[in-house]
Amino acid sequence: MVAVRLRQRGVRAVSTLAVLGAVLFSAPAVAFAAPTPGVVDPAAQDASGPVTSADEQFVIAVRLAGLWEIPAGEMAIEKGESQRVQEVGAAIREQHVELDELTRNVAEKLNVQLPDQPNQDQQNWLAEMEAAEGAQFDEIFVARLRAAHGKIFPVIGTIRGSTRNDVVRALAQQANTFVLTHLTLLESTDLVNYAALPAAPNAQADPVTGANALLAAAQARGATGGFDTTAIWLVLVVAVVAGAFGAVRIIRSR
Repeated sequence: MVAVRLRQRGVRAVSTLAVLGAVLFSAPAVAFAAPTPGVVDPAAQDASGPVTSADEQFVIAVRLAGLWEIPAGEMAIEKGESQRVQEVGAAIREQHVELDELTRNVAEKLNVQLPDQPNQDQQNWLAEMEAAEGAQFDEIFVARLRAAHGKIFPVIGTIRGSTRNDVVRALAQQANTFVLTHLTLLESTDLVNYAALPAAPNAQADPVTGANALLAAAQARGATGGFDTTAIWLVLVVAVVAGAFGAVRIIRSR
């Protein structure tokens, strides 16, 4: 009877160690991920959570988007040759007005200083639209806005998945909904030249959103944030070998 119990304990030991190793091996990398990108400003603490530099850059990026896309939408209403471009411009303008109000409320709550005019690249795009007429305007309007929305989309995902601040997370959630809607609207014009879309953003300067630091942080986190799989394999092998060795000793001592 004692020998049987010892054998059972040995089997249970092997099983437990094997399961432990399997769990370590199969655990998602996010469980061992590095801290959220962005530096927490000690002065930027809020009841809704800590505010990182990445959070602040994101709020500014959303503000910049509204500063040029609202007037772009107004131009589409007035100058668009096709009715569909006029409709898309009206919808984008209306939603950016709402998003801009949310952004300003967030900035006030978190004490983030917002710009009051588009950056130089965005001003150039607006000037380009001002100078265009007819079908040329429609093409430029769709091309510029589709490229801008395509670039800020992954930035929103980075912030939505990493921010520790409830207010910023809510803004990212709303921005994600609007940007996805705008992408769909712009593509519904049948004027998007997919072959001419810019390549995926990298750590180099990004004039569309000014959010290259966010993308670089996301890439760095993806490259280094996971747990070392070699270490996981080592733990698994050691656990199984140790369990098997212990079980053999128990069985031989019966």
